[in-house]
Amino acid sequence: MVTIKDFKTIIKPIITEKSSMGSEYNQVTFQVQKTSSKKEIKLAIENIFKVKVKKVNTSIVKGKLKSFRGSLGKRSDYKKAFVTLEDGQTIDINAGV
Repeated sequence: MVTIKDFKTIIKPIITEKSSMGSEYNQVTFQVQKTSSKKEIKLAIENIFKVKVKKVNTSIVKGKLKSFRGSLGKRSDYKKAFVTLEDGQTIDINAGV
């Protein structure tokens, strides 16, 4: 059963050249909440997309320093989840693009 917490756990899919190379290995990349655990991410993906998840790897991406009108600022850090799906399972992220 899909809950509101599942939708709050997963923020958005990450569509880059590096993440699209992971599709050969049944891997999908998502930006998730920094407080989410691997178990929460796995349950959210399985509930929302109705697929079986093999494993979840996560990493914290540090925000870049950017200058805006002469003052230095920092982008927020975020958590990235690499979700590996079971064989035969797929998620079509590029459908809406």
